[in-house]
Parts: sequence; structure tokens; C-alpha cells
Amino acid sequence: MGSKADNVPAAGRRPPDPSEVEARFQSLVQSPLRAALLRFFCARPDESFDVEALMQTFGRMRLDVENCVRELVAFGVAKRMPSTGAARYAAAEPEIEGVHHLLDEFLERRATVSHEDRSPAVQRFREMIGRDEKMLVVFEWIRTAAKSDISVLILGPTGSGKEVVARMIHELSRRATHKFQAVNCAALPDTLFESEIFGYEKGAFTGAHDRKPGRLELANNGTLFLDEIGDMSLIAQAKLLRVLEERRFERLGGNTSIDVNFRLISATNRPLDQFVRDSRFREDLYYRVNAFAIRLPSLRERASDIPVLAQRFLARYCAANGLALDGKSFAKEATELLMQYHWPGNIRELESTVSRAALSSPGRVIRAGDVEFLHASEAPVHAAHDRLPSLADAERAHIVRVLESVHWNKKQAAGVLEISRGTLYRKIVEYGLESEAKPSRNRTHRPAN
Repeated sequence: MGSKADNVPAAGRRPPDPSEVEARFQSLVQSPLRAALLRFFCARPDESFDVEALMQTFGRMRLDVENCVRELVAFGVAKRMPSTGAARYAAAEPEIEGVHHLLDEFLERRATVSHEDRSPAVQRFREMIGRDEKMLVVFEWIRTAAKSDISVLILGPTGSGKEVVARMIHELSRRATHKFQAVNCAALPDTLFESEIFGYEKGAFTGAHDRKPGRLELANNGTLFLDEIGDMSLIAQAKLLRVLEERRFERLGGNTSIDVNFRLISATNRPLDQFVRDSRFREDLYYRVNAFAIRLPSLRERASDIPVLAQRFLARYCAANGLALDGKSFAKEATELLMQYHWPGNIRELESTVSRAALSSPGRVIRAGDVEFLHASEAPVHAAHDRLPSLADAERAHIVRVLESVHWNKKQAAGVLEISRGTLYRKIVEYGLESEAKPSRNRTHRPAN
């Protein structure tokens, strides 16, 4: 049986209290994500979106998006559309009296531009997010790291976006108003390390006609980013460790100590933990730079993102060349070819490959023949599904088989394969095999709730 309230005619029901409705509405839009979703829906009244599309747009985890959308639907300002597949959501006409006015006032107010939305690096990173949630997890790690001055080590293969992540951490941190100084350690020999990092005084050496501040000095109150730190020599490592411990240094040719306050972010595609065991990287420095680790997945680890990212890069190419966003498209066989490739250069290589294919295709449709890979030996063969494996496929499979047989002991594996450990490390990174290894002793940080 129904309750007494159910039997009361609609006309006899007490109208909602306007102050209570307003309080509920203000509480609803107090959340930056709920407010952003509501504006997004209202700006596109004739469109509907699934959760996956909203996750990509706002760079948020599925649970966060689902919870916020559910609350908008419960309040009546969004609705779930009839759909046989994934749930889709759109703007809704409010039925609660007084909400129309509150919604109009909300939409007329200038939207608050969040710290994230002002960051160019964040916008670039959002373009790297596809269907796979691995990059959204990385986004949460970045948000966590940006809240403090903790030293961050970014791990990932070449072309996976390590510098983009470093710039994001800087731009989302309290040091964003100060400089971000990036140094490529792989391109910095010992003879130039001191002058580049510490700077020099006039007359310090032949050709030093004027005083020059180093990267450390320029990064004061900001962020120093050391890319490819695994390629730094032991001499350079010792000098960097001293600065990290004392937070002061002297310019080359000078005798005055300069105090410096900077945040350190490092990146590498090398297995630093193995380098420590091989005495190629100082253990004390390793623990200094690796206070918080963020690992970027290779493109092959999120293969479902390849068509999404390729289409995004193609639209960007069209826009940059004065074409309509859908001025060019991929044929099915071209997309399949992109999916089969190993992508040793990761996102960077995918973007350049798409641009070359778009330039090479004579017509609107990019076909398999228009796709040219930089690593021709690893390019998939346009053939039936029973094709013979390429040399790269066979090498990758054999390396995995040997590593698994010795329980990922790289020294033993290198001996079995009759190659140096350095060559093995390079192959592991090149083929994106690190994710298949057993968890390392390095702690994996989870984002703070």
C-alpha cells in the first residue's frame, strides 16, 4: 500500500522551499568537477556523452565522473538518455520550481578557470589520454606530486611524454610563477656539466668573457628538470648530490657560496635500480631523486588508445594546414596497420607518423600504403593473419622467453642471449618489456585520495 503522501493530489503538495532548493543547488555546483560538467552539458544541449568521453575531456577517473554525473541527474539538471549500449548523458530541463532561475544565474557567471585549465602542459597531456585509464592514474599521481616539493623521478620509454609530465608538475605546483629549467643530461659531457649547471665567473676559463648564471641559479624558487639522469657520469652525480644535500653551490671560478631553493624533477628511460646494483649510479643519489616515482606506460601497453590518438593527431594536422577537422580520415587497413606496430618511439613517433601519412596521402582517405614507419624493420607486414613473424617480433618473443626462464634476472638473461647487459636494457626499453617484469623493489606510489 502507498503512504499517505502518495495519496495527496499533486496540487495539494507543499511546494519546495526556495531557500532549501538554492542551498542544494549551490552545494551541487560548489564541486569544480560538477560545475564543469554542468556547464559542458548546457553548452551542448543537443548532444549526449558517455562516461568515457567525459573522462577524456576532464582528465578524471571513472568513479569521479560517474558520481558527479549521478548527482547532476538526481538534482534534475542532467538526464540519462535511452541507449542500448553505454549510458549517455545530456543536459535536462529542470522540473523543480526555481531551478531555472538558479541555473541561468550560474551559467551567466564567468566560469572560474581552474589552475589545471590554465596549464599548457595539462592541455597537452589531456591530448595524450585515450580510452585506457592508465594515463588517468598517472594524472592523479601528477596532482599528488604537485602538492608538495618532494623530488620526483619520472620513468618511461622514449617518446612517452616525460617532459610534459615534468612541466605539468611544475605548472600545478606553488612554484609555477617561477622558472622551469630543463637540462638534458645525455647531451651534457663532464667538461660542460659544471659551467652549464653551476654557471661561471668572468675569466674562469678561456672564452669566459662575462659572468654566466647556471641552470641551478636560474631555477631558484622554481623547478630544475634533469632529463635522462641515468646518463649522468659518476663525477657529475657526486656534484649534484652535494648540491641536493647542502642547497648551495659556487660558480665555476668563484669562491662565494650561493644559496638556492629549487624543486628537483628527474626523468630516465634507464633501469636505475639495476644501475645502482651495477655501481653505475650512486645509491645515495638514487634515493634522493626517487622520493616519488611516476611511471609512464608505453603506447603498446595501452594499444586501445592508438586509434583514438591517431585520429586526434590527424585532426590537429588538418587544423594546422587549413583543412576541415574531418578533411582526412584513416581507412580501416591503415588503422589496423597502426595497431600492429610496436611503437618504440611511443606517442612522439605516432604523432610524426600520422603527419607523414597525412602529407603523403593524395586523397582524403589515408590508406595502408601511405603509412611509413621510421623503424622499417619493425613495421608490420600487410598480409593475412597467418603471416610469418618479423625479425623484430621473433627477437622480442625470444628475449621475453629467456627473461621468463631466468625469472627476469637480467645478468643471467644477458649471458644466455650472449649480449651485454647494456644491450639487454636497451632491448627491454625498446620493446616495452619492463611492464612484464616482476614488481621491482622500488615503491610504487598511489595517488592520495
